[in-house]
Amino acid sequence: METQMRKSASLGKKIAGRLVLVVILVAVFLLGFWWRGLFTPVSTAEVEIDTQEKAPAVKQKKTVWICSMHPHIRLFKPGVCNICNMDLVPVSDSDDGDTAEVRQLSVSENARKLMEVETVPVERKLVTATIRMVGKVDYDETRLAYITARVPGRLDRLFADYTGVPVKKGEHLVSIYSPELYSAQEELIRAFKMVKDVRENQSGNMREFAKDTLNAAREKLRLWGLSAQQISSVEKSGKVSDHMTIYAPTGGIVIQKNAVKDMYVEEGTRIYTIADMSQLWVKLDAYESDLEWLRYGQKVEFTTVSYPGEIFRGTISFMDPILNERTRTVKIRVNVANAEGKLKPEMFVKAMVRAQVAAAGKIMDADLAGKWICPMHPDIVKNKSGECDLCEMPLVTAESLGYVSDDPGRAEKPLVIPVTAALVTGKRAVVYVQLPGRDKPTFVGREIVLGPRAGDYYLVPRGLREGERVVVKGNFKIDSALQIMAKPSMMTPESGQRGSGHDHGVSGREKHRQDTVSQPAVDKEFREQLGKVYAQYFLLQQELARDRTDGAVNVIKQMLNALHAMNKKPESGELSQWWHNNRMELENILAEGAGKNEIKLIREKFYLLSQNLIQVSKRLGTDGDGPYYVMYCSMAFDNQGALWLQDNHDLRNPYFGAAMLKCGQVKEIIPAARIYNKHKGH
Repeated sequence: METQMRKSASLGKKIAGRLVLVVILVAVFLLGFWWRGLFTPVSTAEVEIDTQEKAPAVKQKKTVWICSMHPHIRLFKPGVCNICNMDLVPVSDSDDGDTAEVRQLSVSENARKLMEVETVPVERKLVTATIRMVGKVDYDETRLAYITARVPGRLDRLFADYTGVPVKKGEHLVSIYSPELYSAQEELIRAFKMVKDVRENQSGNMREFAKDTLNAAREKLRLWGLSAQQISSVEKSGKVSDHMTIYAPTGGIVIQKNAVKDMYVEEGTRIYTIADMSQLWVKLDAYESDLEWLRYGQKVEFTTVSYPGEIFRGTISFMDPILNERTRTVKIRVNVANAEGKLKPEMFVKAMVRAQVAAAGKIMDADLAGKWICPMHPDIVKNKSGECDLCEMPLVTAESLGYVSDDPGRAEKPLVIPVTAALVTGKRAVVYVQLPGRDKPTFVGREIVLGPRAGDYYLVPRGLREGERVVVKGNFKIDSALQIMAKPSMMTPESGQRGSGHDHGVSGREKHRQDTVSQPAVDKEFREQLGKVYAQYFLLQQELARDRTDGAVNVIKQMLNALHAMNKKPESGELSQWWHNNRMELENILAEGAGKNEIKLIREKFYLLSQNLIQVSKRLGTDGDGPYYVMYCSMAFDNQGALWLQDNHDLRNPYFGAAMLKCGQVKEIIPAARIYNKHKGH
């Protein structure tokens, strides 16, 4: 009995212990659930996941309503901003629509008015580019004359005895004593008498000899500067003179006097320099960005400080083929008439060219439409082909010089947008286009290709169609609203993630995105050959990172050889043509780079090479052994920024080398191509 009671007591203790354990477990579970609910909000869907294993994993996301003008105003329901009375816009984690809607923003009519959004249609029209330049007046080199001594002697008199004196053509300038001139005149008189005597008494051969001697004596004096009248006077009078007078070959101003009275001179000694100032040159400095609108034969207007309000006009006669590396300008030469003599050499001028722009960058000029121009003298313009009246060079068509050759009224007009419509940052340009047929004003951001600027307009080669309406006022407000909604914008082009500007070292993993690359059907041997080109590129990147000029040049030559050795091409016809064009461009870049001996110039070619190979690797894939890393340094090329490829993520900057070896960030990851096993080219 006692034993049974002990067993019952023992059993009761075990049951009680188990009950206590269960209570403790339940309490711990409830405490944990309470703790989790305190710090981690649990949605109904998440509770269902815990209790029903087969339920789909659906996560609800909250929507917050924010003012695009005052982002600190946040509500959990629709409403208006209590500051600007604008409609609030929804911001949701689920706003990850397709590409067509990523940059899209819809607002109410009231919000549009408050944002002061204005739009204009994209149109085709003739626009005018105004190019402003500065420069100075200079002599016309073709109208300079040098007065030199043609015989040795002594200057007994200088009739133009100071610099700046005006002279007329044919006026006497110098009287020179020359014993050699005296002897030459005596030879002329003897030859003249011999011809006269032979004519009467000697045979035909002697007469011919005497005539040749006389002609030689005359030619000698003519080359020494004596006029035909002076030579005839010596023959008739039979008298010689030991002095010779030098006459002005052209009219103008004596701008240099290099001799004085009683000075002995040798043959070729310069005595005067005379400039004909009825025609002058104006030399202007044009920035390289303005060269697009300048043409040979264009009319130029300019003013000077000396004559305020007076406009002078000239014609572009020459454009220097060499750019000044220090000033980044090109010399433009203008022919200017100066009949009144108002313009003086060394005067500073401010000039302006108005170029009316047609499609394809051609310039319209009604005076040159369908005309023929002299390539040396732009003032010679004719209605048909022929030769220049001055230099006898063949005339060329105005169209060959970049002008519209047909009737300007029928010229093709370029597609243009106002300058205020484009948001430009770095190499990207974004415009906001209003979508038609929407209940609310809806705007979508679009990256376009901008052409050159012409006055208040940009030419648009690609990205827009005629008739679409673009935002010209309020586009920054639309852009800021998209940034608040974490959508791509001008400043945040990728998924609304704002760039860090410049990272020293590889940025965090959250900044990298391994895009899905659609690998085309590419022949195995083609990919192997392309892999050898990639291998040399990566060696070039390493040589530049080590600041090795000679090594970089050698690798460029090896890369060019690898490219020449490629005899395979992609199977697709479209890809094959695309690869052919890229290959030709690669060969041109490498051929130019192989001739460089400065690392700065090689790095410029490497930048072009990288731009091309990044596109190739994205479209045709990598060599298959691993991903490629697209690196970016925003400080390269004076903060213009530059990309390059690496086959590993150990950042080594090829644009700065040892100076900033780890300067940059991973911009993108191109995944490895799935191909057959092969031997890697490096």
